[in-house]
Amino acid sequence: MIATLTRDEDVMRIWTYLRPFSHSGYDYTVEVFFTFSQTVSRLFKGRELLDEQSVHHMDGVQTFVHALRVESGELLRIEAGYVSWWSVGIAVFQGDHKVYESHPGKNVRFSEGMMQGAAPSAAGDYLVNTPTTGLNLGEMGEMNQSKWQRNKYSIYADLALGALFYLVGKFTGDLALAAIVGATGGLTLVVVQRFATVDLLGGFAVFGTIMLVISATFSLALQDDYWVQMKGTILGLLTASIFMIDGVFRQGAYFGARIERYMPLPLHHNRIAIGMSGTGIVMALANYYVAENFSEDFWLTWTTFLDMPLSIALFYAVIFWARRKSTDPV
Repeated sequence: MIATLTRDEDVMRIWTYLRPFSHSGYDYTVEVFFTFSQTVSRLFKGRELLDEQSVHHMDGVQTFVHALRVESGELLRIEAGYVSWWSVGIAVFQGDHKVYESHPGKNVRFSEGMMQGAAPSAAGDYLVNTPTTGLNLGEMGEMNQSKWQRNKYSIYADLALGALFYLVGKFTGDLALAAIVGATGGLTLVVVQRFATVDLLGGFAVFGTIMLVISATFSLALQDDYWVQMKGTILGLLTASIFMIDGVFRQGAYFGARIERYMPLPLHHNRIAIGMSGTGIVMALANYYVAENFSEDFWLTWTTFLDMPLSIALFYAVIFWARRKSTDPV
């Protein structure tokens, strides 16, 4: 359900969940919504805002806990968090006794278990120490923030290159030119990196440079809009093959290890490399389907904006599969 109870209607929202419940004759609602930068959880009594909490996306996944003292003097604890990959739920506790849950039998701390390797108890501690990492949620948040500060410039650079490709393609109608300009911009970043004091290329500088050269060569050799569209499929399958070789024959020593540097939890290097190969295959086939069945203008929108949610969902599925548990052999 997409709706809002709040007064700040100018906030750009991606999605909103409303989870109503009643207690002692009063109606309450927990509103959880997502913006491009943060997740916000708010507790309402009727339309009166009682509590608001937020977390930046780069600080990791968090279960929100709202405390509410009702007229009888009882202290309620309302927990709001993911109960599955795609849904948010709430659980209301009076002491250690659960008096309401929006999704019966589901754990609102599902996401914590997903990220840390073991689901915490539904009525559990607010900061959960895990054998997988030895860190609690607060420490993981600090670690994530540190990684964001280290990696943010390379993320900004990637976004800028994507915007450059989209704008050139949109306003010139020449996808080959857009591909060449994008590749030139990427190669320029490689040169600038030699003089920059911040990391613009992340942990994949060498691999990224090679792929940029291949991409530029591809676009120069085949300056045809159809083959520019197919470039994503061809290079995607090539990249997927390289990831698969790394995962199967080198146990993820190159790509798996580099991806792990961005993650807040330990991963099996071979699984993350193989999983990313599978993601590359799916995205390559999706690009082929869109290019073959839709207009060039829609393909441009797809490759710049719409394929990102799919790739993110697949990436999180791979992370869930590749995470290293405390019971796994070293």
